[in-house]
Amino acid sequence: MPFRIEIALGPGYRDAAGESVKNAIKSNLDIAVDDIRTIKVFTINANLTDAEKEAVASGPFSDAVAQRYSVDRPLASDFDWLVEVGYLPGVTDNEGKTGREAIEDRLGRKLGADESVHTSTQYLINGNLTRAQVETICRQLLGNELIERFDVIDGRSWDAQKGIPARVPLVKDTHQPRVAEIDLDVSDDELIAISRKGTLALTLEEMKAIRDYFKQPEVLAERRNLGLGPRPTDVELETLAQTWSEHCKHKIFNATIDYVENGKHTEIKSLFKSCIRKSTEEISKEKGWLVSVFKDNAGIIKFTDDYNVAFKVETHNSPSALDPYGGAITGIVGCDRDSAGTGKGAKLIAHTDVLCFASPYYKGRLPPRIFHPRRIMEGVVRGIKDGGNKCGVPTINGAILFDDRYGGKPLVYCGSLGLMPATINGEPSEDKYVKPGTFIVMAGGRIGKDGIHGATFSSEELHEGSPATAVQIGDPITQKKMLDMLLEARDQGLYTCITDNGAGGLSSSVGETAQFSGGCEIYLEKAPLKYHGLDPWEILLSEAQERMTLAVPPEKLDAFMSLAKRRGVEATVVGKYTDTGKFHVFYDGRTVASIDMDFLHDGLPEMRLQAEWKPVQRTEPELPTEGLTMYLQDLMSDLNIASKEWVIRQYDHEVQGGSVIKPLTGKDNDGPGDAGVIRPLLDRMAGIAVSNGINPYYGDIDTYHMTACAIDEAIRNIIAVGGSLRQIALLDNFCWCDPIYDPEKTPDGKYKLAQLVRANQALYDYTTAFGTPCISGKDSMKNDYKLKGEDGKEYKISIPPTVLFSAVGVVPDVRKCVTMDAKMAGDLVYAVGMTKDELGGSRFYNLLGHTGNNVPKVDAAMAKKIYDAMSGAIDAGLVASCHDCSDGGLAVALAETAFSGGFGMEIDLNRVPAERLFRDAQVLFSESASRFVVTVAPDKAKAFEQAMEGVPCALIGSVREDDRFLVNGLNGTRVIDTVIGALKESWQYPLRW
Repeated sequence: MPFRIEIALGPGYRDAAGESVKNAIKSNLDIAVDDIRTIKVFTINANLTDAEKEAVASGPFSDAVAQRYSVDRPLASDFDWLVEVGYLPGVTDNEGKTGREAIEDRLGRKLGADESVHTSTQYLINGNLTRAQVETICRQLLGNELIERFDVIDGRSWDAQKGIPARVPLVKDTHQPRVAEIDLDVSDDELIAISRKGTLALTLEEMKAIRDYFKQPEVLAERRNLGLGPRPTDVELETLAQTWSEHCKHKIFNATIDYVENGKHTEIKSLFKSCIRKSTEEISKEKGWLVSVFKDNAGIIKFTDDYNVAFKVETHNSPSALDPYGGAITGIVGCDRDSAGTGKGAKLIAHTDVLCFASPYYKGRLPPRIFHPRRIMEGVVRGIKDGGNKCGVPTINGAILFDDRYGGKPLVYCGSLGLMPATINGEPSEDKYVKPGTFIVMAGGRIGKDGIHGATFSSEELHEGSPATAVQIGDPITQKKMLDMLLEARDQGLYTCITDNGAGGLSSSVGETAQFSGGCEIYLEKAPLKYHGLDPWEILLSEAQERMTLAVPPEKLDAFMSLAKRRGVEATVVGKYTDTGKFHVFYDGRTVASIDMDFLHDGLPEMRLQAEWKPVQRTEPELPTEGLTMYLQDLMSDLNIASKEWVIRQYDHEVQGGSVIKPLTGKDNDGPGDAGVIRPLLDRMAGIAVSNGINPYYGDIDTYHMTACAIDEAIRNIIAVGGSLRQIALLDNFCWCDPIYDPEKTPDGKYKLAQLVRANQALYDYTTAFGTPCISGKDSMKNDYKLKGEDGKEYKISIPPTVLFSAVGVVPDVRKCVTMDAKMAGDLVYAVGMTKDELGGSRFYNLLGHTGNNVPKVDAAMAKKIYDAMSGAIDAGLVASCHDCSDGGLAVALAETAFSGGFGMEIDLNRVPAERLFRDAQVLFSESASRFVVTVAPDKAKAFEQAMEGVPCALIGSVREDDRFLVNGLNGTRVIDTVIGALKESWQYPLRW
């Protein structure tokens, strides 16, 4: 029989977890609670003696000093309401898995296959609350109905003798796995209904292409020989839907687009090929450090003569909307598997994360099934923290943006860098290959229902009926063990190909790698499952986490399996690679899928789309001439400028010991760094700088200039810490609202697609101009939430078109890097770069309630001169600090430089390099691109000015010894007079939780 162990704090100990929940209930839900205490519960389904139960409870499960425990006896007492939150059947319970291992260690024996440990938490709530309020607390704060259960007990009805039964949340083994045949010889409306009901995310044209394939005489004849009927099986249809999903095939980026601008029609054949790939191909002719681009899980560049770096950034938006913690943790550990599964395999060395949320102070109506933005933010941050910290990978860079248009679907960009030797066992580390007869081995976690339809689910808009099975929960500890073992296997040459079981599970990982050999056979009954009762198509497509697929030669199989066993990693042979030209799947000896590899990967009909660009003209605000100190204070408190220290401090920046420049820097280590720098090889001084560029607000005016500014910002941040244009690579991540025109569902689709076209045109123009190639990327094209209004009509909450550029630059000597904080009183302050009347889309205009029209425009030719000059000056040791100008313009950059160093400043706006500016607010708050604030020691000023000859650069002030922050305006009068402490307080308090 199952039994319960309950763990509570001893008398006199402060319940920090309970206090945190109490405060969150007040701040998030505005519900007053007197007191909350917590009790941890372990429900153990194992045959243990009474003595063994005591040994477990008093040993690994509790702290003898601070905690008390009980076995099958409730500890709860003196409460108004008791809520117990635990996982639903089949949901990954990482703490339960650890608890099982702890029991085995304590008892010195293994538990049986059907024995298990499950965790839950009790919240003992005191306060004058109604049941409805308690249930709101459950849904909105304590758990997620998609993955967790709630037991709510009124204190007046509590029976301390009975307590809560020791329920084991096991998946009932009542479903008999089956294979269904799908009749596609139906009307068009029925084809669409099949796609919609099955979450296939296939268009009518795609459904017809699949139907017609299975009608071909040669296909029918082959199917008869295999015991298959004329109708596709659910295994085949699901495999095609996954492989053809927008998530996997990037159909919009590969579509033929009729683009109209000023009445002129232009046919664009594949934005990816004509803009992104074309740019990189052209740049690669001049750059010798590109190793592998656009053909693997991550892009690879040369780092040193004997090491390469892999870099990938992914999004996990839809799952994070439904389950912020689970969506984010699987986002970061999933991106880790991309970098780790690149080439022959890489060691993870750094993370970067960029997050976009609605305001955490949002007061409006929430869509069904969507949590409050603050809860989403806190859950996402916690998921990324657990995914990164527990894997032992430092988070060295990131950003957080706020806009209420992200309320229907947050954006969760997760990036991962990996280090790999240039050659492994005499072969280039970027090469992978598969020969017929090689075994297909799945290593890592088991397969469950979690993550089913993940690829197709993320290929359509979010809605109230989005499938709960798409939610996953990652286990970073299991993944860490697996990835460490695989590095050993790599160095021993035990496999020839490795890839992630990401979107589509075995269907995608085997389907993609089988292209090397020309076919495959998969035996689904051999796949290890979390529980029984999965249908074959579910086994094939499940995206359950912590899994990699490897090609292991027959002569290496015993050594590989032996290594996996020694390292505690489950590994299973699930098939073999062939040269038959078929994607062939078996279940219990019977063929359940047979698809031509050519059709699977190349049979997707080309999408043809329409785009039309019409610029939008907006009103310009009247610029204030007084009160600029107040405006600066208010800008510092803008959520998009304010300190993100509350988030940053939750991430580990020091693990692995190679961090050089962390996300926070300065006198008190709380200033906003421009880029992270790490030294992954501790026996040398070569480093890697990582940064990002993103500003969706410019896209409200023109996505061409939004994209150009994002590229420029990512590069500018690398330059600011000591990198150079000699070696900077970019990754592009496009997150867009639905750009496919439909007169009823998406009447503005042509405009949204035109925005995407212009963004890609800018990508080509500016990456080629700067010589900074894109080496990898990803797009997420259905970032909308569809809901019905009170009038019965359908509405969409759509994100603003958003493109992130992540940059990675090689720094030859990290000892020459600089940070953004002022270093010494008496140092001189320089403005580098031209300030123009470019306040459109700025944070200052937003403060005034306007968007404007004059969006910042990047002059690439001048920017290159500025960046080359700045890189030379930093390399020569002439720069004390360097900070890029971005959100909030020159005024915010100066303020951040000053208070991060703990010094005041005195600035003269008349000296700022500017182009026809007549208002102080224009000079202070314009967000013109390609600019820096630089401080220089007086004895190096002459050499610095010589280094900057030929570019806009001027001495605009000095660093003060006191805390005064003073700015003199264009007419000589003082326009800003404050102290750095006030500026810093304004900057820190909005997100000081």
